[in-house]
Amino acid sequence: MKTVIVTGSAGNLGQAVVKKFIKEGYRVIGTVTRKGDKGKNFSEELFEEVVVDVSDENDARNFVEEVIKKYGNIDTAVLTVGGFATGTIAETGTAGILTQYKLNFETAYNVAQPVFKQMLQQKKGSIFLIGSRPGIDAKSSKGMVSYGLAKSSLFRLAELMNEEGDNHNVITSVIVPGTIDTAINRKSMPDADFNSWVRAEAVAEVIFFYCTDTAAALREPVIKMYNNS
Repeated sequence: MKTVIVTGSAGNLGQAVVKKFIKEGYRVIGTVTRKGDKGKNFSEELFEEVVVDVSDENDARNFVEEVIKKYGNIDTAVLTVGGFATGTIAETGTAGILTQYKLNFETAYNVAQPVFKQMLQQKKGSIFLIGSRPGIDAKSSKGMVSYGLAKSSLFRLAELMNEEGDNHNVITSVIVPGTIDTAINRKSMPDADFNSWVRAEAVAEVIFFYCTDTAAALREPVIKMYNNS
């Protein structure tokens, strides 16, 4: 049975990813910030909830090592933890930038680094980072400087990991969704065209596709899922 780690498994995207991989017969190890965060429909047989502070390097490393010890190989890691902040350059100090860096980059790197090391030894594996349009496009980052800077670091991380993972069959992908259709986003933007947004379930479907044999020949993918948003 294949094993996937999903960080932020209680979030909207995290839950969609967990449900998709369970449906496909994967063993899913989902991180949460507190017990009881898991979705109601997760199969107890295939889903394991683990409380992990992914912002803490030691806690994240110990978590990954325990998964390896218990299950052996890690086939896939989907790292969904992150956060958002607005602010122009005039409004943004280094403290705000550091906060977003910790929330969006360090939470990903702390898990990706030990997972990547294991996958190099396995000589196979897939890692998915969650980017953003402000992270890949400076124009889209206007008014959200700290967030855009933090997310931009994930694209460079993926490039570096793909360079080091070359010839080891370890692929790091960056998913770049447009506005994800969630209850929170609908409440905050009630006048928006919700049909133009991206469903979390659609993102999960694409992530799974990139784990299949059909997609095995792809390298260094940056996957833009903007829909019409």
